[in-house]
Formats: sequence, C-alpha cells, structure tokens
Amino acid sequence: MVYLDNAATSFPKPSAVLYEQERCMRDYCGNPGRGSHALALAAAEKIYECRTEIADFFGGAGAENVVFTMNTTMALNMAIKGLLHRGDHVLISDMEHNAVFRPIYKLAREGLITYDVFPTMTLDPCRSAETICRGIEARIRPNTRMLICAHASNICSAVLPIEAIGALCRKHGIFFVVDAAQSAGHLPIHVGQMGIDALCAPGHKGLLGPQGSGFLLWGEDVVADTLLEGGSGFRSLEGTMPDEAPERYEAGTLPTPAIAGLCEGIRTVRRLGLSNMERHEREINRYLASMLSQIPEITLYAPMHRGSILLFHADGISADRMGYELDQRGFCVRAGYHCSALGHATLRTPVGGAVRVSPGFYNTHAHIEAFAKAVSEICGRN
Repeated sequence: MVYLDNAATSFPKPSAVLYEQERCMRDYCGNPGRGSHALALAAAEKIYECRTEIADFFGGAGAENVVFTMNTTMALNMAIKGLLHRGDHVLISDMEHNAVFRPIYKLAREGLITYDVFPTMTLDPCRSAETICRGIEARIRPNTRMLICAHASNICSAVLPIEAIGALCRKHGIFFVVDAAQSAGHLPIHVGQMGIDALCAPGHKGLLGPQGSGFLLWGEDVVADTLLEGGSGFRSLEGTMPDEAPERYEAGTLPTPAIAGLCEGIRTVRRLGLSNMERHEREINRYLASMLSQIPEITLYAPMHRGSILLFHADGISADRMGYELDQRGFCVRAGYHCSALGHATLRTPVGGAVRVSPGFYNTHAHIEAFAKAVSEICGRN
C-alpha cells in the first residue's frame, strides 16, 4: 500500500506518538483537573506540557490561550459562534472548506449575519498579496466583524498571504480567524506576527498526532462566548462557565491520550524540521505534477502552486472510478468534492469532482513513479 491521503489524516504516525499514547493509558491517564490524586495531577501536567508546546510552536501569547478540541471543525465553530453577534458581516474566501462555509451559511440563513466571498485568484498566475487584499478591502463594510480563510487550500497547494491579510484586518478592527487544517505542520505560522485572533488546527494532519485531537489558539486579549457548557473542574458552584481561559472553553473531560500523542507529534515535527518537511513535500509535488502532466488524458488543477496537495481529473473516467481503480492497485487517495463546494467551483472541476493526491514526508520518488504508472494504465485501459 502507498498512502497518498495525508490531507485527510497523516499516516503512518511516528512511533513516539504511539508510544506516548500507550504510556498515557497505562501509566498516568487520570482525569485532568478533576482530582488531587497523583494520576489526575500527572494527566494535568501532560495537558499543560502540550499547551506550552503548541503556544511556543505557533507564537501564541501563552499556554492558557490553547483550547483543545476534537478537530479543526470544532475549533472553527467555537471561534465563529463565540465571536459573532446578530447583524455582523463576515468575509470568507472562495476556497473555503465546509467547516467554514456551513456554519456561516447556517447563521446567514437564520438571518443572524450576512457574508460575502472574496476571490483568492487561485487560477491567476499573476496573483499577489496586494491584489488579494485589494479584493478583500473592496468588500469590507462598516459592520464587517470577522474574516475567515484557509491558510492553505485542502484541494490544491494554493496558500494565502496570511500576514498581509492579518495586517489588513488589524487596520479595520476585524477579527481574523485562520483555518490551518492544511498548513499547521507544513508552513511557518506565528499568531502574533500574523495578527491572527483565532488559529484553528488539527492535531492529526501535518502535526502527525492522533485523530480526535485539535486546538484553537486564541490571540492576545480575545474573549469569546462559549460553544459548550458543563463541568470544568473549576468554580464548580457557579452556574456559568468560568471567565478564565482555557477552562472557559473546555467543558467535560479532555482526551488526554490524544493530547499526549499530539504533544509528541509536534516534537517529531520539530526534530525533523519544518523547513525540511516543507522542502520535501514541495519536491514530491513537483515530481508528481511532472509525471502526471505526461499522461494526455490528465488535467491538473492549479498545478502552478507547490505544496503538499495536487488535484487531477482523467478524461472519460469519473473521479470516483479513478479512486476505486487506484485503491485496487494499492494507492490511497481521495476522490470527489473533498467537503469544499466553494473550492471546486473556483477551480472549475467537472461534475463528480476530482482526485486529490496528498503525499507526506514519508513518501518517496519511487512511490510517485509507481503511482503515475498506475494512473497511466487506468487511463489506457479505459
């Protein structure tokens, strides 16, 4: 099997991640913040250790600003519903995942907010930070409260100029929420320098942690309403959630084993080197694009962008069929619309979507050669 679906979840997981999850469940998996006994304190210490690791890795103001979630989607919903008020206007990009689009669409359909979509110019070879920001500024209204965008697309390797967009948001007093599902662990991110008010990220993709782990990293001095209410092990006699972060946003028992694994995933990324991983993924992407472009039946979408994702379609073969045929040959990819109606409309993919290939740090040129050969065989047979 050759795994090429890292945009969905990274695989295989580092041995350090597996070991620490097992060690947690075997040696110190008490309920953090819910007791003064040794196991609860040990679990709480590991939780804090991971908060510190995340805050340091992403330039956060402090460990207390790290809120653990199940995934990026939960983090985005917390930021969106915690910061928006009735009558607010929101800007989102034309490449957003449904984790952004659906909560915004729901609030708009209920008449609580309005929103506009700004162009990322993903297919324009002359795109720049200046032209993208100009399109954003033209859509800002007096009641624009929030801008949300994916740092990196989940269907191609296009990246948005986050630092420039953050500066624009600061200028206009707009909350800046970043979906880092495809950039955390792939690209450098510094919440403070980039003006990010809420960084929403998964633990199980580029950070090499387990599924069921994710986080929201609040910027400095951001206070939001709560999405969930319940026990926090803190101020238990009060009917409201505490004002202090992170307890304000973390109702119920935290997934300590997943957080322990995430902590080791981040440390693995540090050991391997973010720049080394990024360089390898860009090279693999370049090689993949060059191999697939030699197959006449293949159309590549936005191949000028270099990163960890490539999207393609084969003439006369549906995306689902191509995905099935590749699976039969031992290649793991993802076919369809990838939970991104906006993105597929922007890239103008055909009915049924396209095939996403997302190599990781462990993939080799030999994997890519075998993959391209399989695609060529499938196209020739059909």
